[in-house]
Amino acid sequence: MQNLKNIAVGFLVSFIGSIPLGYLNIVGYEIYNKSGIISTSLYLLGVICVEFLVIFGTLFFADKLNKNEKLLKTIELFSILFMFVLAYVFYTNGNDEQTNKTIFSTVSQNFFFSGILFSSLNFIQIPFWLSWNLYLVNRDYIEISKNRKYFYVFGTLVGTFLGMLILILSLYYFANQVDFLSRYLMKIIIPLVFILLGILQTVKFYKKFK
Repeated sequence: MQNLKNIAVGFLVSFIGSIPLGYLNIVGYEIYNKSGIISTSLYLLGVICVEFLVIFGTLFFADKLNKNEKLLKTIELFSILFMFVLAYVFYTNGNDEQTNKTIFSTVSQNFFFSGILFSSLNFIQIPFWLSWNLYLVNRDYIEISKNRKYFYVFGTLVGTFLGMLILILSLYYFANQVDFLSRYLMKIIIPLVFILLGILQTVKFYKKFK
């Protein structure tokens, strides 16, 4: 019963955590739009390979990482900077078709590796999983003794995969149904979302470390 609870909790946290609009989902949307479901699935497998290492690492070293305030500050600062860089990159690419094609051709050479690469650059997942793992363990929502931690990690990976896939398919559907989205999604909307995320993370950083 505890193993099933671990799977369910891990699935729920990661499924909800994958829904907020992030650049991993946007890259996945572009891959699906250009190459279909198989390529997208390979990309998502690459993403969750890195997530497996992050979740496992934060489970083992949660206490030590949580006490290292300097490291957490550095990670979150990189995350904030990364959001603004992504806003600029997507805005530039959205208004430059030739650059966009060049970047996509580089990504499409190996979708699985692209998932690993882009997920490795997703710095915000470290404080995200660190805080959630500490909370779930301390509140006894999960049990990580012996082999039970593997059931929790399995649930998180399945939740991330399905959550991202559903969001990617939803973006594709609405982008093709709504003319405004298809015209301005990559050029205007996505860059503005990343700017908003960067501002929100800046406010959270200030409140957390002031």
